[in-house]
Amino acid sequence: MEKRIPRCFEAPKGGFFLFGPRGTGKSTFLQQAFPDALVLDLLDPLLERTLSARPEHLRERVAAHQGRMIVVDEVQKVPALLDVVHQLVEQHPKTRFVLTGSSARKLKRTGVDLLAGRLVRRGLHPFMAVELGAAFDLERSLELGLVPLVRDAADPPDVLRSYASLYLHEEVKSEGLVRRVGDFARFLEAISFSHASVLNISHIARECQVGRRTVTGYVEILEDLLLAFRLPVFTRRAKRATVSHPKFYYFDAGVYRAIRPAGPLDQPEEIAGAALEGLVAQHLRAFIDYRPEDSRLFYWRTRARGLEVDFVLYGPRCFWAVEVKNSPRVRPEDLRALAEFGKDYPEADRILVYRGKERLVRNGITCWPCEDFLMALDPARPPTW
Repeated sequence: MEKRIPRCFEAPKGGFFLFGPRGTGKSTFLQQAFPDALVLDLLDPLLERTLSARPEHLRERVAAHQGRMIVVDEVQKVPALLDVVHQLVEQHPKTRFVLTGSSARKLKRTGVDLLAGRLVRRGLHPFMAVELGAAFDLERSLELGLVPLVRDAADPPDVLRSYASLYLHEEVKSEGLVRRVGDFARFLEAISFSHASVLNISHIARECQVGRRTVTGYVEILEDLLLAFRLPVFTRRAKRATVSHPKFYYFDAGVYRAIRPAGPLDQPEEIAGAALEGLVAQHLRAFIDYRPEDSRLFYWRTRARGLEVDFVLYGPRCFWAVEVKNSPRVRPEDLRALAEFGKDYPEADRILVYRGKERLVRNGITCWPCEDFLMALDPARPPTW
């Protein structure tokens, strides 16, 4: 990067796993945080072949660097290394290990010990607005997203267009995760219409002309590759019947825009609205992951009337209900779902995020301009609404 952008992520004091999609800056962050570390980059074909053939060769490397930080980049390339690291952590307690990965798929499939209790798991996300500060541009973020690899490129639109194919060829195809890559490519487009919506597996299966179990497996692959996530329904102390299906999101608004096909029958405001909701979603996920508290993200939707609140952030010291509207003004109908949520959960802070310029309070609901809301999501200084 031309200029170092401080991240909100703070490295744990001990060893840890650092997971995050390709291009989110894991290697850059570790180089800046631990400049004296021994880095073993498994994207280097020669090193990958060497350690795949002899995982125990890692012992020789570590023996020559006692007490130093050891970074193993893209550890999913050689899952067998985890068993060796497990032993080394016990034998050399003063040596810290950081293992990075952009996919949990291979690690899960091999059934290896993920060093539970030995190394904590952390995630790195695309940039947050607060990290960029004055350089944050809402319109640009909605078009190109906030993946550092894309944002720092000489030609961001071109890099963004190739991002999906990067995963298709380097992860899905080379690792043999699916039998028919063409079907998976069609699935990527089909499920983009479900971004920021309740996930309907049967509908997607019909669109792709594949079975429900195949689509379910494809969704799991997207999650394992950290390209997407599902948002569960908030049901704590529920007073009304809620839906059961999760909502679906790509991990970055720009990646969604790049994958989502657009034609003359598409309404631009529909695509823009989904991108805006996704942008808020990725910020809330990063805000949660970068804080020490154990908070979780949900959405709320009633079964009978279809009232929906886009996000519910629930944790020990925060309970927020957040509705996102791609509108420059606050309309009475925009507040309806938040008002009903407040009847069931009066303890919650209710926030409407919209595209206007003024901060307002209407019927006990705080209305924030989108830029202000995203900038307020600072993990080091949580906002008070």
